Amino acid sequence: MKILQLCKKFPFPLKDGESIAVTSLSKALCDLGCEMTLLAMNTKKHYFDLNLLPDDFRHYDQIYTVEVDNRIKPLEALKNLFSPESYHISRFVSDQFSNKLIELLKREEFDVIQLETLYLAPYIPVIRKYSDAIIAMRAHNVEYEIWERITNNTRIWPKKWYLDHLTTKLKRFETQQLMQYDMMVAITDRDLKHFRSMGYRGPAVVTPIGLDMEIYKADFKSYNTTPSIAFIGSLDWMPNLEGLGWFLDNVWGKLTKKFPDLSLHVAGRNTPDWLKNAKRKNLVVHGEVPDALQFINQHSLMVVPLLSGSGMRAKILEGMALGKVVLTTSLGLEGIKAEDRSEVIVADTPEAFLEGIEYCLRQNGTLQKMGHQAQDFVMRHYESHHIASGLMNAYSSMMVEAL
Repeated sequence: MKILQLCKKFPFPLKDGESIAVTSLSKALCDLGCEMTLLAMNTKKHYFDLNLLPDDFRHYDQIYTVEVDNRIKPLEALKNLFSPESYHISRFVSDQFSNKLIELLKREEFDVIQLETLYLAPYIPVIRKYSDAIIAMRAHNVEYEIWERITNNTRIWPKKWYLDHLTTKLKRFETQQLMQYDMMVAITDRDLKHFRSMGYRGPAVVTPIGLDMEIYKADFKSYNTTPSIAFIGSLDWMPNLEGLGWFLDNVWGKLTKKFPDLSLHVAGRNTPDWLKNAKRKNLVVHGEVPDALQFINQHSLMVVPLLSGSGMRAKILEGMALGKVVLTTSLGLEGIKAEDRSEVIVADTPEAFLEGIEYCLRQNGTLQKMGHQAQDFVMRHYESHHIASGLMNAYSSMMVEAL
C-alpha cells in the first residue's frame, strides 16, 4: 500500500502532540509494509532543518518539504474580517505547496492520500484532478471546537467578538469539507460522533494516537525523591497557555502554602516573556528542553490543566507511558478511557486540583502503584502497531470495494 501523508508542519522534533501522532503512525504503517511518502510544509513558526534529522528517521521512502510563511500578518488579518474565508485556513494555502503536490501526483501513483488535519483540505481539488487515490482526513481535532471553547473562556469583549467571528468561519469551512472526504480517520470516538452530527455520512475509522512503547522507558526513582510536578507542552499553543495560566493563578499559590517544598517545573518551546518573568514561589521555567521524555521522567507528578482543546492529548499518554501520575481535567482526558484514582487523577476546579495533589502527596510511598497502572493501561490500549493495523485494514477494505 502506497500512502502519501500531507502535513501542515514538519513532524519532527517530537515535542508536540501533532508531531507525535503523525510520526508514531507513519512508523508503524511502515513497519507493517506500507510505502510511506511525506509532503510537509516547513513553516516559519515551526521551521526544521532537515540536515538535523536523526539517522533512525527512516520510515519514509521519500520526504519533500515546501517553505510556507504562515505567520499572522496584521493587515491580512484585518482584510479577512470582510472576507467569507477562514483566516485559520487561508494562512496554509500556498501556490508553492500546490505546485509541489501536482508535480508529485503526476510522477507517482498512491493508494491513499492522508491529510493530517483540516488545514490540508484546500488541496483536495488538486488531488481529485491528478489522482484517483482514496482521500482520508485524519482529523486530530474538531478544529472549530478548540476555538469555540477558547472564545467561551475569553472575558475581554473585543477579543471575544473577534475570536467568535473567526470561529464561525472556521466551523463553516470544517462543515463544508465533510462532503469531500472518502474516509474520516477520527482520533476519538467522541470526535467521530461529533463529525456525524455535523453531517458526515461516509466511511470512518477511529484511529487514536499510538505510542511506540519501546521508546518509553519509565524511571520510577522519582517516587523516592522529594515530589515535584512537571508541565510540558508547546507554549505557543493557546490552550496550553490558557490552562497553565489558570493553574498558576488559581491553584499553585495555595499549594505552595500547604506544601512549601513542592516545586513546579514548566518546559516547552516558544516560552512567552510573561512566563519567563513570572515571580512565583518554587516555579522553575526551563524553556525548551532537549529531551522531553527525560524531563518527564525526573518528576513523579505531571499536570495537564486544559480548559479548551479537542481530540487527544499525546502528552498525557506519554506521561502515563513513563509511569507518571497525571492530573488533568475531564476535557484533557477526552478520548482516553482511563479511570480517576486508578490510572490518572481528574480535577475540574481549583479545589479538586488541590485535593487531588494532596491525595498524591499523602500516599506515603505507594503512589507509584498508580504509575504502574497508567503504564500498563497505555500498553494495552495505545500501542502504535495495533492501532496502525486497524487503519490499514480499513484502507484495504475500501480499496477492495473500489475495484
